[in-house]
Amino acid sequence: MLEEIDVLKLDQSAARLIGSDWMLISAGNLEEYNTMTAAWGSLGFLWKMPVATIFIRPQRYTYSFVEKSDYFSLCFFKEEHRDILNYCGKVSGRDVDKAKETGLKTIAYQNKTVYFEQASLVMICRKIYFQDLQPKHFLDASIEKLYPTQDYHRMYIGEIEKTLINV
Repeated sequence: MLEEIDVLKLDQSAARLIGSDWMLISAGNLEEYNTMTAAWGSLGFLWKMPVATIFIRPQRYTYSFVEKSDYFSLCFFKEEHRDILNYCGKVSGRDVDKAKETGLKTIAYQNKTVYFEQASLVMICRKIYFQDLQPKHFLDASIEKLYPTQDYHRMYIGEIEKTLINV
């Protein structure tokens, strides 16, 4: 069961949560949404508020949902759900209903975004900033190798408005 918790009381490593455990980024509403697996992002404090930063390439199906939504969610899962994260990272929501195929139970958050009942941690974020990554700003030349087709990510910063933890 998911219960609200103050994000400032979380004692989990953001680097592990995002970089090792991965997350699902979701946007849209119950009628139309998409989710994608991500292992790039950050959690922190900026502009006097707790924030999450996500990165999405423009060709990803989720990109259009995040673009037209004011909110997005981040869902983190226990290792037992790794197969769901793998599936949602390999298959496009243009082609299949990821929730139906994986058994994810979708929950609406005030018709602003969706999240999943099976998540161990959920962050509901309100978009407050975006910017496209620009290669001229890469100070480490090796970063450019991650973009062989020059499909640079768009960065979104969202204020973390609600945090839920599975107890």
